[in-house]
Amino acid sequence: MKRTRALLIAPVAVTLLAVTACSGGATDGAASGGDKAALVIAQGGLGDQSYNDLANAGFESALDATGISGNTIESDDVVGQGEQLLRRAGQSGVNLVVDLEYSHNEIIGSVAQDFPDTDWVIVNAEAEGDNVASVLFQEQEGSYLAGALAALQTSNTDDPRINEDKVIGVIGGTAGVGIDKFLVGFIQGAKDVDPDVEVLTAYSNDFGDPAKGQQLAQSMFEKGADIVYSVAGGTGAGVIQAAEEANHYAIGVDDDQDGQAPGTVLTSVLKRTDLAVETLVQDFADGAFPGGETVSFGLKEDAVGLTDFEYTKDAIPQSTLDTLDELRQGIIDGDITVWNVVTDGYPDFYSGS
Repeated sequence: MKRTRALLIAPVAVTLLAVTACSGGATDGAASGGDKAALVIAQGGLGDQSYNDLANAGFESALDATGISGNTIESDDVVGQGEQLLRRAGQSGVNLVVDLEYSHNEIIGSVAQDFPDTDWVIVNAEAEGDNVASVLFQEQEGSYLAGALAALQTSNTDDPRINEDKVIGVIGGTAGVGIDKFLVGFIQGAKDVDPDVEVLTAYSNDFGDPAKGQQLAQSMFEKGADIVYSVAGGTGAGVIQAAEEANHYAIGVDDDQDGQAPGTVLTSVLKRTDLAVETLVQDFADGAFPGGETVSFGLKEDAVGLTDFEYTKDAIPQSTLDTLDELRQGIIDGDITVWNVVTDGYPDFYSGS
């Protein structure tokens, strides 16, 4: 894929706005007519080895498959400059805009009305508009399995990384339903398999600060936790580092982060943003864009779940792996209902940090 980089200074701030152009290679059956797409990068930016990087990989794959040309839009203040970024994309004549920043959910609907010839996608949130497609993941389902795994493994004192305390932890990037659905699912999964396990919670209030992640994880390890789950994008790199230094476990998120510290990352909670982005771009190319609809990706669609324990399988008892398989199937079959704070509000068992 041919790539060039240009730098533009936003007129209302000194924040740097980076636009990377990508030209997709045409393939048989690919879109024609010079369609252009843009991917708006969320908080944490590219290089997070998590949510943004995985989504961008799906975007580039879709460009190659469809022949659509595209570019990524990145800002140091993607939240504050949200409307400006979206309007600039619309004014540039882009035919499809995929926005990874959930906080744009209210902005994107109004902007989309002013650019009716452009199709818009908001990921991790819902927005109104006949030319807007919303993408929601059932992250709570994957997090439920991670919580169950952590609660079972924290009792496995044959593992030298596990202490005698039944304490685990989870760190969110920011408080709000988009992140809290991970935390609540994790807590529910842990409590369902062991009501006596203690789950520590905290927020980093940043998706790109490994030092803060390391500090929060160290604090949890000092309080008796031996497994900490990070739901904070690039901040999670610090959680993994803290776990490695303490000879405990981290749980990764979004992408497969197991190889970042083999044996230290117990598993990663996959959130296939690459699959979602690739699917929506392909739908656009096929003339089947789901405007006005909400598209859901969960365990049933194989869009969330756990990694295959490539580096930690020998540390996890077979009975635990069997239980995880049963829980996964129970969720898919509807026998287990995982709490979703987006639709159900907050449960009594969640008190925040």
